[in-house]
Amino acid sequence: MKKLSYTFSQQYEEKIRPYIDTIDNLRSLGVEKDLALPAIAVIGDQSSGKSSILEALSGVALPRGSGIVTRCPLELKMIRTKDEDKWHGRISYQDDEEDFYDPAEVEAKIREAQDVITGVGDGISDELISLQITSANVPDLTLIDLPGIARVAVNGQPENIGDQTKTLIRKFVSKQETINLVVVPCNVDIATTEALKMAQEEDPNGERTLGILTKPDLVDKGTEGTVVDIVHNEVIPLCKGYMIVKCRGQNDITNNVSLDDATAKENVFFKDHPHFRKLYEEGFATIPKLAEKLTIELVHHIQKSLPNLKEQIDERLTETQMELEKYGKRLPLDPAERWNILRDKLKAFTEDTLKLTKGEAVKCASDLRIFPELRKEFTEWNNFLNQDGELYSDIVHKSFTDINEIKENGITDRGRELEGFILYNTFEELVGGQMKRLEKPAIQMLKKISNMVRNTFTQLAQDSFNGFPNLVKIAKTKIEDIKQDKESEAEKMLKTQFEMELIVYSQDGIYRESLQAVKDKLKKNEETEEKVGLETLPLSKSQNTSLFYFLSDPTLYEMMERLRAYYMITSKRLADHIPKVILYMLLHESALKLDKSMMELLKEKDDIDNLLEEDVAIGQKRKTLLSRQKRLEEARILLNTI
Repeated sequence: MKKLSYTFSQQYEEKIRPYIDTIDNLRSLGVEKDLALPAIAVIGDQSSGKSSILEALSGVALPRGSGIVTRCPLELKMIRTKDEDKWHGRISYQDDEEDFYDPAEVEAKIREAQDVITGVGDGISDELISLQITSANVPDLTLIDLPGIARVAVNGQPENIGDQTKTLIRKFVSKQETINLVVVPCNVDIATTEALKMAQEEDPNGERTLGILTKPDLVDKGTEGTVVDIVHNEVIPLCKGYMIVKCRGQNDITNNVSLDDATAKENVFFKDHPHFRKLYEEGFATIPKLAEKLTIELVHHIQKSLPNLKEQIDERLTETQMELEKYGKRLPLDPAERWNILRDKLKAFTEDTLKLTKGEAVKCASDLRIFPELRKEFTEWNNFLNQDGELYSDIVHKSFTDINEIKENGITDRGRELEGFILYNTFEELVGGQMKRLEKPAIQMLKKISNMVRNTFTQLAQDSFNGFPNLVKIAKTKIEDIKQDKESEAEKMLKTQFEMELIVYSQDGIYRESLQAVKDKLKKNEETEEKVGLETLPLSKSQNTSLFYFLSDPTLYEMMERLRAYYMITSKRLADHIPKVILYMLLHESALKLDKSMMELLKEKDDIDNLLEEDVAIGQKRKTLLSRQKRLEEARILLNTI
């Protein structure tokens, strides 16, 4: 096989290879799973001449035929050697890798790999096949060949095969690290080709796109000037410009024209062509010139990308290490060490549980809080107690009807009343009715907060014992049992509190202060009424009727003052005491009992293996992260050597 002619000096070749090798080695490590690497992706419509270009560059025959021939992305890694007698191929896909030494085997090896990945037929996959060719007849270059853009489904292909190929191609050409090599036949309108449209969509300024014109021998007579204008970048400008090549056509393949002979024929074609000779002289034509152009573009692209690539690897490595810390290390086999691990996990959980009760940040989940929601519920409870709506209206209306009846019957009270009181039995009944109405909302709040605490403790357990389903299950069971127990105790305490509230009592000094505050407020309201008229105040019908009656009867008016004064005292008492009962029983007592119960698991030494049985998915995730960490560390070392 005759060695192709390249114009690179030996010194330049020595500078090129390390950059290309670095990216190839990164790709071999699998770093492309973590971040995009500089690459040249070859795209084109079906039958655009894509395969012919790759054959001419690599010196080997690739799969050909109708429909979609390239069914998986093919990484074509070419390594130029000075040993003219050496040819070595290596194909890698999935977990398989095979070396071979006959270039005639390439086509069969690729077809076999595609059949393994996609199945026999015309399906496609985004799984990469890597073909490495070491030869004196190739440029130092790596290309990624992508499936041709399908327009119509054929031979049993899925109806959306066109969309499938475009989706796969976009995964590569959309990356800023990719140079898009767009292959377009000279005998079609370049503006209408799907490949160029896709490249323009992903690279609107044409900064990463290089156009390759093929099949110049099929150009209609009289249109050669348009082709020249395209290559001169005057029709659809691209920053990287255009090249033009003539590869083996179907007739050449049928007539068994070798790749060497095809390259020689290409050289003659451009030298002798009246229109394209100029492109040849300017260095825009032939496969060897294309190889040089691609190599230079790739190396420059790699050099430009290296600083950002190093930064990305460092960032990704840091993220991976932080994620690994979350999943922890593999569990040891030694029973004593496993007991220590269980102890540490339980201790960390109990410490976080107590921090929750104090409103402090927990270690395992920095965003887990309970006090903001508790504060919200307690504020709503306080607002409920203070509202002047339906509850106050009921008291006033009840006072109006009952006290009127008592007055008419001449009933009087004596002996147990608060300071300066009259009609004390009626007052007690009215207060008792109001306390009974408040009991139900308090119990409802208790149950709501009980569920809230249970859910928060459960979330803490899931975060603390992540990856250990048996520990999580046990913690959930204990949390639920404690929740039922403490909720029942707290409910009894609340009911006792409301039973005590049926006993009307307050320190005289506190009661006097409250009564004076009510009188001052009512006096202010009366002054307002005189100014605007009672009929203009925002009162309900019952409130208006009652208030008119109270204002005309001093005894009833005094009763209203005293009811409001005492309710002010009890509402303040309930506003604080009910939340305290809930906080004490449902939060603090529950946390202490939960902590004690969980730490008792350390006594069950025979059950430690069961308690520390790890979730299979977590183990697999840790394995994946360790693998990623290893390749990123190797990648960082590799990049630091260039």
